[in-house]
Amino acid sequence: MMYKASEERYQSMIYNRCGDSGLKLPAVSLGLWHNFGDGASEEMMKSLIFTAFDNGITHFDLANNYGPAPGSAEVNFGRILKENMRGYRDEMIISTKAGYEMWPGPYGNWGSRKYLLASLDQSLKRMGLEYVDIFYHHRMDPGTPLEETMGALAQAVRSGKALYVGLSNYDGRTLEKATKLLQEMHCPFIINQNRYSLFDRTIEKNGLKEASIKLKKGIIAFSPLAQGLLTDRYLHGIPDDSRIKTDGRFLQEAVLDETRLGKIRVLHEIAARRGQSLAQMALSWVLRDEVVTSVLIGASKPSQIMDNLASIKNTKFTEEELQRLSDIVME
Repeated sequence: MMYKASEERYQSMIYNRCGDSGLKLPAVSLGLWHNFGDGASEEMMKSLIFTAFDNGITHFDLANNYGPAPGSAEVNFGRILKENMRGYRDEMIISTKAGYEMWPGPYGNWGSRKYLLASLDQSLKRMGLEYVDIFYHHRMDPGTPLEETMGALAQAVRSGKALYVGLSNYDGRTLEKATKLLQEMHCPFIINQNRYSLFDRTIEKNGLKEASIKLKKGIIAFSPLAQGLLTDRYLHGIPDDSRIKTDGRFLQEAVLDETRLGKIRVLHEIAARRGQSLAQMALSWVLRDEVVTSVLIGASKPSQIMDNLASIKNTKFTEEELQRLSDIVME
């Protein structure tokens, strides 16, 4: 049955420009890293995507290896798009990536021209699309010349299979080199995707944030809730149905020692004084800086999306609050 979007979907979302490009992204985007692989409920996947779109989330972020199994998130998303949302394609920003291991052998990983262009073709086939809006190189490759990797991204645009390109998990120094190459190739590189949260300030230390400001490129932050640590979920220990207990690939139990739990509890108290949940404050903190175009959230139920969307209503922090937050997480 074809889905009909809410007529009020654009009334409350904020849309931010990606650097100095013409493209705008919603302040909150939906990532399909988790909960869209094999075994995921079809009805829940639809509910998550429809809830997001009904509330102005136009950007859906994927990668070739999202699952499990690798590729299954693209297959599932593509099926929902075809069967329920095909009339809304031009209102959507769909992104995918390549850079991590996707298939066996020497041509299914990293950043060679062979791998990136083959992977993009596979992604388009899985999703049933003629093009993606943003195609990312997923991580820096020390074994492939940067010129080759950037040339593959430029070819993706020239071929009409991507409208824009992005870089993910790059540092500031490599970003500057890549930007120069892409400018020479007249390739529309507009955005960086990097991990960024109160608990992970790496982009402030490796030059990525500073270089993005200097080069006028956007930043979209993934894991802004630190894989769920910056939510109310772990205030009283580790629930039996938590990702730590059921998966453990990306978040280990050892991370939640008493020191970390103590910080989470104090952050929760500060958020409550701001009239926010911990998750809302954590997202607001990432969005407070205009260099951040969007935050990527994941969700296992629609109510999480709705709770996270409230973060865009209060992104102002006093200097005292910012200092207090930094003191807590840096202790």
